[in-house]
Amino acid sequence: MCGFVGCIHEYPKAINSNTKETIQKMNTIITHRGPDDEGYYFDEFVNFGFRRLSIIDIDNGNQPLSYENERYWIIFNGEIYNYIELRKELIEKGYEFTTDSDTEVILALFSSQKEQTVQKLRGMFSFVIWDKIELKLFGARDHFGIKPFFYCEQDDVTYFASEKKSILTAMNEELNMNSLQHFLSFQYVPEPSTLSKNIEKLLPGHYFTKEPGKKMDIKSFWKPIFHPSNIDDSKVIKEIQDTLMDSVNVHMRSDVPVGSFLSGGIDSSFICSIAKEINPKLKTFSVGFERDGYSEINIAQETAAALNVENISYIISPEEFLAELPKIIWHMDDPLADPAAVPLYFVAREAKKHVKVALSGEGADELFGGYNIYREPNSLRMFSSFPTPLNKVLKAISSVLPEGVRGKSFIERGVTPLENRYIGNANIFGEKEKKLLLVNYLNGLENEKVTNPIYSSSLGYDPITQMQNIDIQTWLKGDILLKADKMSMANSLEVRVPFLDKCVFNTASKLNMDQKVRNGTTKYMLRKAARGIVPEHVWSRKKLGFPVPIRHWLKDELYDWAVRLIQESPTDYLFNKAHIIELLESHVNNKADNSRKLWTILTFMTWHQIYIEKQYEPHALGSLGIPSLP
Repeated sequence: MCGFVGCIHEYPKAINSNTKETIQKMNTIITHRGPDDEGYYFDEFVNFGFRRLSIIDIDNGNQPLSYENERYWIIFNGEIYNYIELRKELIEKGYEFTTDSDTEVILALFSSQKEQTVQKLRGMFSFVIWDKIELKLFGARDHFGIKPFFYCEQDDVTYFASEKKSILTAMNEELNMNSLQHFLSFQYVPEPSTLSKNIEKLLPGHYFTKEPGKKMDIKSFWKPIFHPSNIDDSKVIKEIQDTLMDSVNVHMRSDVPVGSFLSGGIDSSFICSIAKEINPKLKTFSVGFERDGYSEINIAQETAAALNVENISYIISPEEFLAELPKIIWHMDDPLADPAAVPLYFVAREAKKHVKVALSGEGADELFGGYNIYREPNSLRMFSSFPTPLNKVLKAISSVLPEGVRGKSFIERGVTPLENRYIGNANIFGEKEKKLLLVNYLNGLENEKVTNPIYSSSLGYDPITQMQNIDIQTWLKGDILLKADKMSMANSLEVRVPFLDKCVFNTASKLNMDQKVRNGTTKYMLRKAARGIVPEHVWSRKKLGFPVPIRHWLKDELYDWAVRLIQESPTDYLFNKAHIIELLESHVNNKADNSRKLWTILTFMTWHQIYIEKQYEPHALGSLGIPSLP
């Protein structure tokens, strides 16, 4: 796990001190991604910078790495889990190696396969390869978007980096108003956009080629395609078990110790139960809050005891939560209003004290149908049998019912087509409220602009699979994997996600609707596969994840901070603050739970302090590249 920066010039450019200084500055800002080593490569077209967190082939895996008499140069962030098998195949074909790293395997494979290289890789990755003979740059990002890839095309140079803040050292932040409007609904900026004008993300499952003097040519090499079938339950259970055991096994390939995050739910417990068989001395890590109902530490400790593995836990106070928030948002690059990012930061911090790599359970809900919202199509099934005129009458009735009346929301959802009501796991502000909140609401940027293309590619799928497809192509990369990468890398910890393996997806893609949600139970087949492997007390328990008590804190411990931030934030040019105060007071007086809406706004205002107002300019970098905050 590492980080990279770089650029390609449209015309030959002499290497000078200014060129080197720019790349070195970009590289220094991401020291936290790789505190073990740094490296550079410069020629007249391409400049590379690299920060290394040493995981595999510690002595010889330095980058930038060259191959074939320095024809090819690579900077690579991630891990290739089938590199041992690929290396053996390449040796049999006559390819030679000077290291034991997975990085050199990518280069040798590229020498053999060129663009088809990505089809052979099993792992998490973003990388760039420069071909000095053909003067062509090739880059790629993994199937699910586990690893980030930012880029910016300017007049005579294209920048790329593992973090957006590196590119911002070479230009000024300029707010993307379209992205802000989407952020208020999704609680993250939907890819490929960012909150910065001109800076974008390479989409997951995509690669590009770039030649000097030509535009980037971006192509897709993978997308999630589901093949629901009627395979017998017993066969599905066995295939899930076998595939996940294989995935955890290859995800534990490392030259340094590997631990695991552990909550009270089935996903992390399943991972830990398998990992413990591979490494009986596995260390597990958990966090929680003092408030009742917002901690899974006791359950995690019970699970660890049943598995006979060590559990290291940490309680987060509201004071520490608030103190670390600016640093957390600085690491995030763009605002992410998911409160679960904060406990993830703390569990990564604690894990880093003991291990360099940790396994985590991200992706299980998206692949196996684990979110409670996935039960909705079954509960609303009756509406599909009603004649159209009756649905129109019900819609008219629901529209005149006062807010809060029992049944109003149920009827509204039932008579609204899925593609018009479901934009993913988070839906913070609707279009009507965004018009009240924003000073300049932009027409033509409704949420459907993001989700319609995905629904169009989901024709023929059952509604649960359609919802999964939306979440995999929006929520998973925009929220779940974003916070996993940023919060772990903030602490120089590599996080690996065995559920998000292309082989595991192939198995999950075969499940039919009834094998995902049955008898009101989500992740039905995954739970069945886990039985007998995870401790019994975990098997049927609903997962809390990383719950954060912001609903309570905004009324108590964080209230004064929220009021002060809203009042002092120079974002009047963006927001109608009277509406924000109204939301806060309504929340405090228990008239409505506005905690997620408020947290979305407060997260953005904190981001605005850091990246627009420069209140937290990283003027003094610590040993991990973390800015010293006042």
